[in-house]
Amino acid sequence: MIFKQLFDDDTSTLTYILADAVTREAVIIDPVYGQAGRDLEALEELGATLKYIVETHVHADHITGAKALKEATHAKFVSGKDSGLTCGDILIDEGEVMHFGNEVLYAIATPGHTAGCTTYRWRNRIFTGDALLIDACGRTDFQQGDNEKLYDSIQKILSYPDEFLIYPGHDYNGRRVSNIAQEKGINPYIAGVTKEQFIEKMNKLNLPKPAKIDIAVPANEYCGDADAAGINTANIPHSI
Repeated sequence: MIFKQLFDDDTSTLTYILADAVTREAVIIDPVYGQAGRDLEALEELGATLKYIVETHVHADHITGAKALKEATHAKFVSGKDSGLTCGDILIDEGEVMHFGNEVLYAIATPGHTAGCTTYRWRNRIFTGDALLIDACGRTDFQQGDNEKLYDSIQKILSYPDEFLIYPGHDYNGRRVSNIAQEKGINPYIAGVTKEQFIEKMNKLNLPKPAKIDIAVPANEYCGDADAAGINTANIPHSI
């Protein structure tokens, strides 16, 4: 198997490339606008052909890099069924799979941060997007956020074996991987927390509005096509 983790400094976004070691068919999860050159170079170094561009959800903190990658590779754009993205090639539902070479990526519906949040499992690795972060979880105060649904989604993720690795969509503290046992044991949103306590805790967060939400969400509703969303790309920094 081939696995590569990439990091965008501007948004603290973690992007993942998975590839079959024999056929070199590849998947990229949560690419970032402005990083297509980096991602294509990584694919070239691996000798990989991109088959799927996979999104965990409609992001509010950065524009997806899907548009540039799709134009360069003709890969299929994949998002969760309940994201409702009409621009996507595949809207994947709970239990459905993507094959790349001899490898399989499984879709797990994990709504709560947004209605369409989807977690993906590859072997013993779980890519949680913003549903479950390291020592944290996604917020629920915009984009159809729902505290109760997020709690249930996190419990679904935690039902996997303790040794399964967790790769989140972001980390702001220099961390790159966790596992089920660690999150069950020390994550303050999970460890010893009932559903009622979780809901109360989330309701009290009172977080500031994401700085890029007014640009990111409209563009991501067009699968990263900022022009189609009516956004002046000249005003978008290299990576937002």
